[in-house]
Amino acid sequence: MIDRYPFFAYASITLLLLIFASCRSAKYLEDGEALVTDVDIVGVPSTLKESAAAYVSNEIQPNSRLNLTLYNFFNTRDGRYKKEGIRNIGQPPHILDSSLVVLSSTQIGRYLQTKGYFNADVSPKVEVKRKKARVQFDVAPGPLFLVGDISYSIADPAVVKIYENHVRPFSSLKKGSPFDSSDLLDERERLYLKMKEHGYYDYLRQYMRVGIDTTALLKQAALHIDVQNPSDSGKHVIYTIDSVFVKTVLPDGQEERLRPRISLVDTTLKITYEDQTGRFRLKPLSNYMYVRSGQPYNLKMETQSYDRLYEMNGFRNVKINYQRIDSNRLHVYYELIPRPVMANQVEGEFTFSSGMSGFNVGNTFSHRNVFGGAEQLEVKLRYGVLFDPRLEGGLANKIFNNDFQVGVNLIFPRLLTPFSNSSTGTYGLPRTTFSSTVQLFQQDATYSNQYFTNVLNYSWYSGYNAQHSLTPVSLEYRRGRLDRNFRRRLEEEGYFLYIRSNDRAYFGLGAQYAFTYNAKKLLRLEDFSYFRVGVESSGNLLGLASTLFRFERSDDKERLLFGVPYLQYAKTEVDYRWYKYLGGNKQFVLRFNGGIAIPYGNNSQLLIFEKSFYGGGMNGIRAWQARTLGPGNYSRATVPDNLRLNLRNLDQLGELKLETNAEYRFRLLNNFLGAKLNGATFLDAGNIWLLKNNEFTNDGSGTFKADKFLSQIALGTGFGLRMDMDYFIIRLDAGLKLKDPQFAEGNQWVIKELFNARAFKRAFYETHYPDRYSFIQYNFSVGLPF
Repeated sequence: MIDRYPFFAYASITLLLLIFASCRSAKYLEDGEALVTDVDIVGVPSTLKESAAAYVSNEIQPNSRLNLTLYNFFNTRDGRYKKEGIRNIGQPPHILDSSLVVLSSTQIGRYLQTKGYFNADVSPKVEVKRKKARVQFDVAPGPLFLVGDISYSIADPAVVKIYENHVRPFSSLKKGSPFDSSDLLDERERLYLKMKEHGYYDYLRQYMRVGIDTTALLKQAALHIDVQNPSDSGKHVIYTIDSVFVKTVLPDGQEERLRPRISLVDTTLKITYEDQTGRFRLKPLSNYMYVRSGQPYNLKMETQSYDRLYEMNGFRNVKINYQRIDSNRLHVYYELIPRPVMANQVEGEFTFSSGMSGFNVGNTFSHRNVFGGAEQLEVKLRYGVLFDPRLEGGLANKIFNNDFQVGVNLIFPRLLTPFSNSSTGTYGLPRTTFSSTVQLFQQDATYSNQYFTNVLNYSWYSGYNAQHSLTPVSLEYRRGRLDRNFRRRLEEEGYFLYIRSNDRAYFGLGAQYAFTYNAKKLLRLEDFSYFRVGVESSGNLLGLASTLFRFERSDDKERLLFGVPYLQYAKTEVDYRWYKYLGGNKQFVLRFNGGIAIPYGNNSQLLIFEKSFYGGGMNGIRAWQARTLGPGNYSRATVPDNLRLNLRNLDQLGELKLETNAEYRFRLLNNFLGAKLNGATFLDAGNIWLLKNNEFTNDGSGTFKADKFLSQIALGTGFGLRMDMDYFIIRLDAGLKLKDPQFAEGNQWVIKELFNARAFKRAFYETHYPDRYSFIQYNFSVGLPF
């Protein structure tokens, strides 16, 4: 385990050395050259400063210190930059170039003019000392012009109707508002899209022209919008789709002779189809070809066809082309290039926390076209192991737990229902998924679990941002067994309810539903809210059947199905997030996550491990490792020493969860080893609770009580680094405990013990052996926490 304080000391010294080395980079330059170390824009309105800075040429922007240091390390010799054999590592020095300064000044001025400052004047100043250059752009913006009178001239009456119904009601152009050329661009783009959606295949953006007449005295810009007709005809023409041709082609250089080509004309669909691969059926593909024979040309339908065909995950390239056959008719040609039918992906990760370390390795095999309609078969294998160095013996004896999973998913890119449904894929691709999973879990000298599930799931969209997920059938069987010696020790200590809830088998038949809003916006920098609610229940049908038929009963009076008890419970969880865009690459996120799970009926005293809530983890309260927080102010000091190690992660579960998170995200470096480096500061609060006492919390410490729960809230803060690779994000968060509810109320603010950590940890270890206390929890993962 890393000794954190020496580690931070060495890291700080290394960082200071890097900064010092980058500051001395000017010594490698030739005489007459200067390294740009600072660029500033003075006088520009604060709301435009960040955007204006983007118009400064990248070649005269200050270097990233780390990247420049890396470049210097590999590309200098004898106190000078190398002229040949240059390695593409880091970032070369940005040397002052007066022509780029002048160009940047001009670009800033033009940008300000687009924002209504027509008289803006930009004067650059350069200061050079010791081969280091500071560039400053002094801006005299002048008055801000407002939008004056707006007049229109549209030659075609049909275009007038489209403009009045679909463009003007949503226009940002209002008399008296600040002039902004982006509003004009939006106006032109909206008209272009609406014309294309109403059949005007030949319409071009250039048909709309805007005249600007500025009046210096009134500080206004009068606008005249002119939409012209084509020069070769008197009006714009609406095109209709005549015939549809679909071709599935082999990738370049690939020849396939295993299956004969398919050529047919479907008179019902009015499609001529050719499949060079011999693998695809037309009917399931045509569901998402929205540009059809007899319909007016519609760019929206074309875009929708692209989106759904790509989402099917069976094609690596989709092309939709048109051919004019007369003055107002088009042939449409779909060309589909399939992805490789079979694929295999191996992935793995290392885990380390609380003195234990391990790894997870997984393999996913995919078949992308099982039945000819881009159906996808996935076979997933996963194995994870966690080692505890505190266990005696060799490496094999130090295995704390291991987990093996096998899963099979069969995904259909459509809804397979026994009745007709109205899901056409307008807003997103509907899917039907059949999945089966087998999990085998073993924890050293403690517990083993065999878990088998079968699920039927439907997912579809009712709006662009509204997604539904329905699981009408979730069939599960679980067989958990406690180690014989461990069970005997639990019995001696009186943990009978814990034994009943874990050393048992059960059968479950349930259903689930989830609604998600705005999931598509999660990676966008804009203002929006995200919402997800999920509900699930199990055993209601079986409970009804038990009243009609005489089910056998166990010694505990539980009704049995196939010799094992069946589950009855209800669970719901809500996740609400508020995203506030603060300009540039800055964003603030506020999140609330809560849930409740209630066992009833056949197992009213027991909530199974898999359906329980837990506190902590990389996506929750990050200053705590997963399953080490709560419930309430429960303390593991009450657990006997000989059980404490084996009960880890099994005794800190709950039936009620309340959690809030606040996170501020910002950009650190635009170019860090080829990626963008973002930072985040966060504050997490929350806990889990039981609805009634159990053996671990028979003193009421873990039970939710309205007059006590606020004092049981855990608080953690921290800082995170996120390396944005565009396609995925690598995240490292360090969470610091502020308030820990496991201690008595006067001692919960553990942050005050941070500088007395050694003595505090020693005292904790004496009462919680073999648990060790950690003020800081590191979380390394892929993707954002929320």
